[in-house]
Amino acid sequence: MSGARQVRVALTETRNVYRPMPATVERLGELAGRLADVRDANIQHHLELIDRAAGAGAQLLGMGELCTAPYFALTRDPMWIEVAEDAASGPTISAFRERARAQRMIVVAPIFELDRASGRRFNTAVVIDERGEILGKYRKTHIPEGRNEQNAFHESFYYGASDGELGSLPGAVNEDPFFPVFDTSVGRVGVLICYDRHFEGVVRALAAGGAELVLAPAITFGATSRRMWPLEAEVDAMRHRLFIGSSNRVGAEPPWNQEFFGESFFVGPEGPVSPLLPAPEGLVVADLNLGLLADADGSGWNLARDRRPAIYGR
Repeated sequence: MSGARQVRVALTETRNVYRPMPATVERLGELAGRLADVRDANIQHHLELIDRAAGAGAQLLGMGELCTAPYFALTRDPMWIEVAEDAASGPTISAFRERARAQRMIVVAPIFELDRASGRRFNTAVVIDERGEILGKYRKTHIPEGRNEQNAFHESFYYGASDGELGSLPGAVNEDPFFPVFDTSVGRVGVLICYDRHFEGVVRALAAGGAELVLAPAITFGATSRRMWPLEAEVDAMRHRLFIGSSNRVGAEPPWNQEFFGESFFVGPEGPVSPLLPAPEGLVVADLNLGLLADADGSGWNLARDRRPAIYGR
């Protein structure tokens, strides 16, 4: 049996904290000229969450999707495009790098990215190590556009799918331009974002790149999403023999008032991982034993060996 490689990991479970928000969607234009204040309020909130995670002994913190803004993609409003920022030198990552270094913590921070070279915008997660150095980033590869029984989602209005042009990835251990895996002091970490989790092949690609822990930040709602929320991750963690940390928003954000169901969790190849209780407000914290990934699968299965890729896809 392998030795223990115990890692304490935290996920944020929160929502937009900026107040006051306009009373109705029709009045959102009142925020014009104040979007930097919206972002700054959420930056400060997440800096506090970094501190709380550090106080709980976490070595790595995974933040939620588009963490410094409300979920604006419920409607199409060009005003929110102003929130996009540089993924290396923008105010969000600059602040998180400094706090990650101060707390000696790995931080995975999903933001609304503006790529200044191309002018394109992406839904991007930046991976920062405990020295405050950027190991690289991941761009959401699948962008949803549609409606469920609760609300609409118009993400393609704001940002595009990953183009695989991620630039320098000093911490990557693989060469996949769409699904990088990062070598951190606690283990090899990959990222997928929300809608990506539904697509067969995403976790497979991360596992092939060497991922031991996949962080899956999301903003999700609706009956089908809630039903599948734990199931997809449990299957992927078992099938690919790794850990997954899935983070969702919780509660409603005015003025849209769409309810997000939260239910953030960790799961490994042997099933759900119980969180530590009590946890600091806004966080889900768990201890993951990455050492067991080196053990033989107790089921007796060897899925990697017994795959028959030549016959799939017919």
